[in-house]
Amino acid sequence: MNTYIVLLRGVNVGGNNLLPMKELKKLMADNGLNNVKTYIQSGNIVVSNPKNPELKISALIESNFGFKPHIIVLSNSEYKQSIASNPYQEFDGKFVHIHFCKGAPKVNMAKIEQLATATESYKLIGNVFYLHAPDGIGRSKLVANIDACLGTPATGRNLNTVNKLKDMVIDA
Repeated sequence: MNTYIVLLRGVNVGGNNLLPMKELKKLMADNGLNNVKTYIQSGNIVVSNPKNPELKISALIESNFGFKPHIIVLSNSEYKQSIASNPYQEFDGKFVHIHFCKGAPKVNMAKIEQLATATESYKLIGNVFYLHAPDGIGRSKLVANIDACLGTPATGRNLNTVNKLKDMVIDA
C-alpha cells in the first residue's frame, strides 16, 4: 500500500466549489481508499492506495459534488523530497508558500520578475515553486498570477500546512 498526498485546487474558496471534507473523506473510504485523512477545508488529503488515486478521486468529486477540481497527487517520497528541498525552511511558515505544479513548469521569468516585490524570494526546484513573501502571501501579485508565471496549473500551501500534512503521513 502506498501513501499519497492529494492537494485539491480551488475548493471551498469564496463560496465556490463547495466540498465538505468530512463528506469527501467518508465517500473516499466507502469507495475503497484506505486511511483517508483530511486537513482543514482547503483540500488537503492523505490516503493509502495501491496506485495513484487521482482519477478515482476526480470521478468521485465530479459525480457527487458536480465539479472537477485540479488535483495534484504526490507520492510520499515526492512529498518528502519537496520538503527537504525547501530553501526557506528557517522562515515563519505563514510567509513561505510552496506551489506544487501539475506538470513541468514552463517558467515565464520576465513575468515573475515583473510581479515579485523586492522583499520576495523564490526558487523553482523540479515541479515545485518555493516562495518566501515576508510582507504576506495575500498581497503578493506573484501568487495571484502564479499559473501564468509557471505555465501550468499549480496549487500552493503555506509551510505550516505542508508540515502538518507531513506529520499526518507519519501517523498514517
